[in-house]
Amino acid sequence: MNYQLYRNTTIGNTLQETLDEFIVSGQISQQLAQKVLLHFDKSINAAFPARVRSRLTFKAGHLKTYRYCDNVWTIVLKDAEFRETGELIQIDKVKIVACDGKNTQQQQQQTTKED
Repeated sequence: MNYQLYRNTTIGNTLQETLDEFIVSGQISQQLAQKVLLHFDKSINAAFPARVRSRLTFKAGHLKTYRYCDNVWTIVLKDAEFRETGELIQIDKVKIVACDGKNTQQQQQQTTKED
């Protein structure tokens, strides 16, 4: 299973919009667009653990809600502070969606072996 969290990023939204334009103009089929999105999910989930090394710390004034479902944590914090190498960002309300990247890597390796 490849998480689809990154489809709601700037690059993910742009990819989906472009694929929609190709479908409407008849340049590609819906099935090909789905394959492209699945490949995007697989690639982006593999790239982040290998290439992103920055660390972020945070603290919150209040934990508003939390939920754990299908190996995905969803956490809503109020009055949060995020810090990265000296830079401080204060946010009134933030939603964090987190999943286990180790499970994703193992599943990608299994999928690669099956292909």
